[in-house]
Amino acid sequence: MAELMLGNKALARGLFEAGCSVVSSYPGTPSTEVTEEAAKYDEIYCEWAPNEKVAMEVAFGACLAGKRSFCGMKHVGLNVAADPLFTCSYTGVNAGMVICVADDAGMHSSQNEQDSRHHAIASKIPMLEPSDSAEACEFTKKAFELSEEFDTPVIIKMCTRVAHSQSIVQTGERIVPPVKQYEKNIAKYVMMPGNAIRRHPFVEERMKKLAVYAEDCGFNRVEMGDTAIGIITSSTSYQYAKEVFGEKACILKLGMVHPLPERLILDFAAKVDKLVILEELDPIIENHCRALGLTVTGKDVFPITGEFSQSLVAQKLGVKLPQAKSLDEQLPNRPPVMCAGCPHRGLFYTLAKQKCTVLGDIGCYTLGAVAPLSAMDMTLCMGASISAVHGFNKALGTQSEGRTVAVIGDSTFMHSGMTGLANIAYNQSNSTVVILDNSITGMTGHQQNPTTGYNIKGDPAGKIDLEALCRAMGFSRIKVVDPYDLAECERVLKEELAVAEPSVIISRRPCVLLKYVKCEKPVVVAQDKCKGCKACMRLGCPAISIREGRAAIDATLCVGCGVCAQLCKFGAFGEV
Repeated sequence: MAELMLGNKALARGLFEAGCSVVSSYPGTPSTEVTEEAAKYDEIYCEWAPNEKVAMEVAFGACLAGKRSFCGMKHVGLNVAADPLFTCSYTGVNAGMVICVADDAGMHSSQNEQDSRHHAIASKIPMLEPSDSAEACEFTKKAFELSEEFDTPVIIKMCTRVAHSQSIVQTGERIVPPVKQYEKNIAKYVMMPGNAIRRHPFVEERMKKLAVYAEDCGFNRVEMGDTAIGIITSSTSYQYAKEVFGEKACILKLGMVHPLPERLILDFAAKVDKLVILEELDPIIENHCRALGLTVTGKDVFPITGEFSQSLVAQKLGVKLPQAKSLDEQLPNRPPVMCAGCPHRGLFYTLAKQKCTVLGDIGCYTLGAVAPLSAMDMTLCMGASISAVHGFNKALGTQSEGRTVAVIGDSTFMHSGMTGLANIAYNQSNSTVVILDNSITGMTGHQQNPTTGYNIKGDPAGKIDLEALCRAMGFSRIKVVDPYDLAECERVLKEELAVAEPSVIISRRPCVLLKYVKCEKPVVVAQDKCKGCKACMRLGCPAISIREGRAAIDATLCVGCGVCAQLCKFGAFGEV
């Protein structure tokens, strides 16, 4: 049956058809929908793990037990999971284990632009890279076979464009392989030094066998055309090359990007006049070709940063495309902002008003750094806010303790914040940590987490009590505030910054976009009371604007949170 599918949905379909039994992931754009789609199949056990390291370890445990397993994450998530990744390369697998990593060239929703092929090379694990939805499904099924044939985890590398574009997929039936019996094997699975040193030669030998396999495997294919230019490429770059050159394109398409073939590349190069390497981000295929002694055009022409496009490929290779139409008027920029009624806004307004140094974290609340709030000084990686505020205060002591805070979301706290908080409790810095509890994982699209009380399917699940957890970790000062109450936020913040003791403030109000949240009626502005002072504009609420010198409310956006009314000294904001 043919079906139009998102790349991520197609990958999930591949998990289903391959007989995958256990899926554990952590949400992260652009990988999130893989696990959300897999969870729609009752035949697959699916879960959100607290972080990517845990997810990979869960998947490894399931494959060890003899059932096919999967874990998914975005590129920075693979950094978090690198510890088990490198070692399960040594142990190998029992049943098949597939890892999906989704890169984000162009940094549409990421803090860096790394190339995950380096992880495959460094961990000595084979990597497949589909170029459309059909391949996302097919490669996933074959990845399990490859995993079991070569006794290795297999990485599938997606990217934003493949994950979030649609193409036709031919669906098939689910075929569940027999459960592989678990057999105790200390030499294979217990990676203490004496065993690990004997597994390393196995890994090197496996890579040699995989390199031979890459020469003739179905993942790599040659499409001969006009031999004036031969293009070696993969992923979305293949699609761009096809769109630019059409049927005359002469392409070596690589679906297995680690290990890379040698003979296949040399044979292709011998048939073309000019060899072009078309790949986003780092010159991995290019460097491989140069090491084979080939003269190639690559990063000397194409950029090493950002996403490619049809027009960029055509421009760099001197191909004239049909003239595209452009808009007559320049559209205004629309920078990302926190939603109208976002529960984080009041807290960030308070932090900015108090001129606090704010060490931030990864989540939709990172938008607190955006003007006019500009209430964030640092964002590094998941959980870094808490560890960093400890180091900041240890370095400066009383110079910073009374005006510096860490802010972190509830999901991010469960992901990587707890260990940083344990460090504050253990090594006793006078640090204030603000947990922004909006009762959901907001940035990636409202996924559940260990503090919400629901699992990936929305069924009741274990619920972690943040106050009790912080108390158990050694904090005696734990305050809960409603971020819609500016006076209370300011009072508690001043109080906790003033004490010479570690403290936690929990800013608690559910995300305004959650379906169960009942919005209030939008506020209105009494034009005769508004003085045009623009104090309300300091909130950065998209529902508030200035028209003809007076504040105005967009009733289609306003949720009636009332935070703006608390700022107005003239009582201009009121109910309908």
